[in-house]
Amino acid sequence: MKTYNPYNNVLRVVEQAASILGYVPSDYEAIKYPERELKVSIPVEMDDGTVRVFEGFRVQHSTSRGPAKGGIRFHHDVNIEEVKALAAWMTFKCAVVNIPFGGGKGGVICDPSQLSEKELRSITRRFTAAIFPLIGPEQDIPAPDVGTNAAVMGWMMDTFSMMNGHSVTGVVTGKPIELGGALGRSEATGRGVMFTAKNILHKMNICEKGTAAVVQGMGNVGSVSAKLLHQCGMKIIAVSDVSGGIYHKDGLDIPDILDYLAKDRKNLLKDYKANGIQYITNQELLELDTTLLVPAALENQINEENAANIKAKVIVEAANGPVTIEADEILRQKGIVVVPDILANAGGVVVSYFEWVQNIQSVSWTEDYINQQLKDIMDNAFQSVWNISEEKQLPLRTGAYLIAVKRVVESKKARGIWP
Repeated sequence: MKTYNPYNNVLRVVEQAASILGYVPSDYEAIKYPERELKVSIPVEMDDGTVRVFEGFRVQHSTSRGPAKGGIRFHHDVNIEEVKALAAWMTFKCAVVNIPFGGGKGGVICDPSQLSEKELRSITRRFTAAIFPLIGPEQDIPAPDVGTNAAVMGWMMDTFSMMNGHSVTGVVTGKPIELGGALGRSEATGRGVMFTAKNILHKMNICEKGTAAVVQGMGNVGSVSAKLLHQCGMKIIAVSDVSGGIYHKDGLDIPDILDYLAKDRKNLLKDYKANGIQYITNQELLELDTTLLVPAALENQINEENAANIKAKVIVEAANGPVTIEADEILRQKGIVVVPDILANAGGVVVSYFEWVQNIQSVSWTEDYINQQLKDIMDNAFQSVWNISEEKQLPLRTGAYLIAVKRVVESKKARGIWP
């Protein structure tokens, strides 16, 4: 299998959309390059007294439409090309749902499962100090991602505030509620996936009640997606985590699985016990016969090597970049509908926007209000993508990028090239 470069994947989709829109290269050349890329060293004294140096990154892809916005990923496979791609995806994700942010992303090469809370806090604080010149409520606003959570965002907010001499709640989103976090933020991405899944099934005239669904990845996004899809009446026949997957043709007991995983963060699905379940690999899970497939793990999960084996009728991308551009074409030829990540998983950044607005305006909204506003934005964005895709007879991913690229390019053109 050839080396996968996620940033090249982004560029190919952008260039395709720009060509359809009738842009010449000079119209969109600037958005092919991130505005800033910062690499930092993070020395940390470990619990045993030794000093380890971790590597971290922060990339701002575009700030044409507003401050950079994007998560911080703590994962052992983080690399600069991945962070660049994630930052670009954030640019287009914010554009497709039409919120006034650009795209950014950050990451630290580490394995949080092998770190104590003290070590994790030290990495977070030193990383925040290292990227301090780039971030702030008006320039770049981090959020949680793979391997990070509300607690990490609280430490980031505190570090940034201490360095400024006063509290700055708007510097990050996804914070604990006590520090200005938004109600519903922790479930927002998964809730957006649920809204999107319901929308696409409705367009395809598929009844959601009893419909078979498969969820790859039981982190925050996958677990919330599985919970909410189950509550909608769908039959979740398989789920997975890093240890592998579990399958039951008649449907899994999702509430029981979520309780098991919540009891101890070290609990893995390979050790989950229930009558009638089968243990399968993540690869076998992706290739199950199902109506709905929700890849909610990492990039490059469905690629040119396994795309021909995918049997789902519709894929809703809960992760960033789980389907490669080569796989897209194979799936299209098979008649499989793919709802792209920049639309499907935008719920998190939408509610992050709500959190940021509340922070900078010192106001507070109810969870019901936030969830309803989220639904309205996700539904409207889906309808816009559906309409342009139907009008031009294009895949939904291309339709989403037509909307997003146009908004980013036109904002860039309106501002002009400085100086």
